[in-house]
Amino acid sequence: MIRRELAVFLVVGSLTVLVDFSIYRGLLWSTGVGVGLAKGTGFLAGTVFAYVANRLWTFGQHRHEASSAWRFAVLYGATLLANVAVNALVLRMAGDAAWAVQGAFLVATGVSATLNFLGMKLYVFRPSTAEHASS
Repeated sequence: MIRRELAVFLVVGSLTVLVDFSIYRGLLWSTGVGVGLAKGTGFLAGTVFAYVANRLWTFGQHRHEASSAWRFAVLYGATLLANVAVNALVLRMAGDAAWAVQGAFLVATGVSATLNFLGMKLYVFRPSTAEHASS
């Protein structure tokens, strides 16, 4: 089961990253917003897609539970902070390197994706006690 969840999570995550990266780069190229705001906006835009897709497809939770939405919000709030902080740290360390923006994005995304999978599996979409007892 975990292999299937991980495989689907990677597909959903790839699509989420595409949303995140497109908005991040689009804001940087077309507006005067700072890197932190652009990165945060891209990350949050992918969050809506990620919640629905992971709830329904990755973890098979077809019945909406308000508690899972709250747990997801807490998890994504924490991983948003980690994502933006790691992005800023790598940008600072990379200086003016040609790969800085893309490299920082990839490292920040890798850190937050790992935290997100573990958090969703163990905290957000865990089976309820009643579901676990009936299986």
